[in-house]
Amino acid sequence: MRILLQASPLLAETLALQLTRDQPGWAVAFKPDQLDGKPSLVIWSIEAITSLAAIDRETRATAERWPSTPLLLLLPDELAIEKDALLSLPAAGLLQNSDLSDLTNAVTTLLNGGRVVRLTAGGQTKSERVETMGFGQWLLVSGLQQISSDLQVVETLLNPPPRNALLRFVLEGRRRELRSAHGLLLWLWGPLHLGLSDSVPLHPSTAMVAAPQGLPTQRSTTAITLRDRNALAVWEAIEERITASLQTELNNATGRLLALDGLHPERRRDLLLALMQQLKAVLQRLRDPSSGPCSDERWAQLQEELRRQALTTMAGSYVQIPRSGQLLPVVTQLLEHTDFSSTDVDLPDPEAMLSPLLAGQPVLVNGQLLPPDDPRALLQLEALVSNWLIRTAELIGADLLDLCGEWPELRRYLLNEALISTRELERLRNQLNSQLRWDDWIQRPIELYESKRTLYQLDAGRIIPVKRLEPRDQELSQLGWWQRQVALLLETRDALAPQLHALIQRVGDLMVVVLTQVIGRGIGLIGRGIAQGMGRHLGRG
Repeated sequence: MRILLQASPLLAETLALQLTRDQPGWAVAFKPDQLDGKPSLVIWSIEAITSLAAIDRETRATAERWPSTPLLLLLPDELAIEKDALLSLPAAGLLQNSDLSDLTNAVTTLLNGGRVVRLTAGGQTKSERVETMGFGQWLLVSGLQQISSDLQVVETLLNPPPRNALLRFVLEGRRRELRSAHGLLLWLWGPLHLGLSDSVPLHPSTAMVAAPQGLPTQRSTTAITLRDRNALAVWEAIEERITASLQTELNNATGRLLALDGLHPERRRDLLLALMQQLKAVLQRLRDPSSGPCSDERWAQLQEELRRQALTTMAGSYVQIPRSGQLLPVVTQLLEHTDFSSTDVDLPDPEAMLSPLLAGQPVLVNGQLLPPDDPRALLQLEALVSNWLIRTAELIGADLLDLCGEWPELRRYLLNEALISTRELERLRNQLNSQLRWDDWIQRPIELYESKRTLYQLDAGRIIPVKRLEPRDQELSQLGWWQRQVALLLETRDALAPQLHALIQRVGDLMVVVLTQVIGRGIGLIGRGIAQGMGRHLGRG
């Protein structure tokens, strides 16, 4: 294996010595003319990035010179570039602040035809860009930044939740206040400043999170390893990342209640892991050429079977709990009282998730058709799989809560300790039902009119919401009468807000003229007259 290493002389000598020591079959060269033929791998160590465009030109030139040779970029620790911009570079490998072990594993993976991404910083966000803005926009952005900064601190203190119950209640209340303030600002000023909802991230997705004093800072890590560049390798990478996220206790960071919050942490983890295993089995079945195409009806049938098998795995085949004086198997009762045909209307079209994972079809990301092995496409597919996983578990969790309301003994096995109380369980169910009605009557029409879809994604042991823009005109046309009125109110607000803003501004300008030119001059003349009268009086005296 011939490796072309481009780095500073001292670093190049050190890396070459370490790589050849661990792998005697690797030959490292520092210049292209030292190679006998084309290189098997090109490693480029970048000490500092001053221009992303220059890096992009060099990487594309390397790809044109050796089309089939993978390129590995070694990036510095501190970057002021967005993560999406780094992922768009035509490089098979991206390593940031890596050690020798990571480098060796990455080289091995790339030589075998895979891809590797290890990014520990997301770089500069949109809010950090220096742009010219008006005074009102500056006030809005500053307020959003302050709210998001405080919210990040609260989220850090709540992950994991403190043992002190009073402190936890105070922090959760503070989080609700900050989220409500953020939403109110965007609701009032959104028509005038479109896109400001994304000005500051509400969670540490791409940058370092400022933690309070005494707590370690958290850094978002994007770690992707593809052993091959086919659909099966993409699914294996997604499965590995999601399974690793499920190994820790999940925290709800969506800003809304979830039925999964009521389940015992072990039952919740078992249910999510079982759904992942069943989805893997379904994908294996669909990859069989003899199985035929995957139509919507077949997918719905597979969904019912998938949920049934996952629920069986979660409950345990041999667990028995008393009910009305009889010892009954839990699995049998759960299968009888669970509606496996229920659907979530906010689930996206499964074709967007299945086609790349089954047949390697390209993925549409920000207007670009990318292969599934591209890191940006893989992250989008991971978001779709995570969303399917959480929403499917939500459907099952809602049925489990209803069954526990009729079977008190089952609560000790399935639910959190706090929900053993009948009052607390009924309170949670009522809150979930109220939230469902609000979403159906108000929130869903708003999202449809704004062409938005909320995806639930797993991120560092948390369930976070991700807003995704996509056309939803067909769903909008199928809304009922009440939902249509909500969309009509939004359209009316958008139409009247600019005129109302202009009217208020003109009235304000008129008041300024009246106060300064008319009333102000009148007061000035009166004051001058008084001063002149006092002067004459003093002169006579």
